[in-house]
Amino acid sequence: MTRVSGTCLCGRIAVSVRGEPLRVGLCHCMDCRKESGSAFTYYGVWPADTFECTGEPSAFRGQRFCSHCGARVFSLEGDEAEIKLGILSLAPTGLVPSYELWVRRREPWLRAIEGAAQYDENRT
Repeated sequence: MTRVSGTCLCGRIAVSVRGEPLRVGLCHCMDCRKESGSAFTYYGVWPADTFECTGEPSAFRGQRFCSHCGARVFSLEGDEAEIKLGILSLAPTGLVPSYELWVRRREPWLRAIEGAAQYDENRT
């Protein structure tokens, strides 16, 4: 079984997940842009029961982050764990997004990911 792991910038928060992700995506919404300080976020979603975390993350509106270095790390919602893939120790990850959210807010100089589903807003 595959295991991927990563840490926040300072290493105080560590996460790992087992198995393949349920889905991998990009989001261009305003919350993700502000949270990441970039034009989008890149994340993977795994079943919550495959997720482990060490350290004591802080939380804001469901997003967990390191209160020391400020790095956004993950969120837990229901039975799913969403991991910010930029924190993974292995780079490149080989995890290819299968969809993009909020493409109406995508920067015009970014191209759609070939073969990925495109959603003007959320997946529904």
